[in-house]
Amino acid sequence: MKYKGMVFDLDGTLADTLESIGVAGNKALEACGLREQPIENYRYFAGDGAKVLIRRILAAAGDEEGLWFEKAYTEYKLIFQKDCTYKVKLYDGIWEMLQEVKKKGIKIAVVSNKPHEQAVDVVEKLFGAGFFDMVAGQREGIARKPDPVGALEAARQFGLRPEECMYIGDTNVDMETGRRAGMFTVGVLWGFRNREELETNHADYIIAQPKELLEL
Repeated sequence: MKYKGMVFDLDGTLADTLESIGVAGNKALEACGLREQPIENYRYFAGDGAKVLIRRILAAAGDEEGLWFEKAYTEYKLIFQKDCTYKVKLYDGIWEMLQEVKKKGIKIAVVSNKPHEQAVDVVEKLFGAGFFDMVAGQREGIARKPDPVGALEAARQFGLRPEECMYIGDTNVDMETGRRAGMFTVGVLWGFRNREELETNHADYIIAQPKELLEL
């Protein structure tokens, strides 16, 4: 199969956003008088959208009923509105790989569970406006991943069948999203999760470096 489209997750796949997410989450907890969580723990708090992340960190900090949810969620959003790229950086080899992909005429998209405006802001600050053919974050009224709606929207915009596209991500949510969309799923080992999670969730292929996508 010659793949003509590539759909990328954002956090943990294109960009290392772990510290950015963790700092914002901990500031939200601090505003509620709750204890901060280790940044490494955010590898598992993140991945299912901001609201789920807030519920997870509140539970970890002792608020299992989510009594502080509204305040924490509001604080979290305000922090990202001020600076959504705090300590965010591209993973090594991502920029070079994407340049080669674009030279081949392959269409590229980002589909993220990050709120839509923040996803667009991060992508444009890291890559420049218009670099990706489509960017879709989490939007009200549209199901978040692992629902395949965003990935299928990308394929439609590209004028491609789902099976002509790769879906690239670092978590169980990503592998399920790509599989449900009918795309070839590629799990990456430089992100938030590990090989076992990717294998358990039936990644079609697993890579350790971005340049391996060019070989696929």
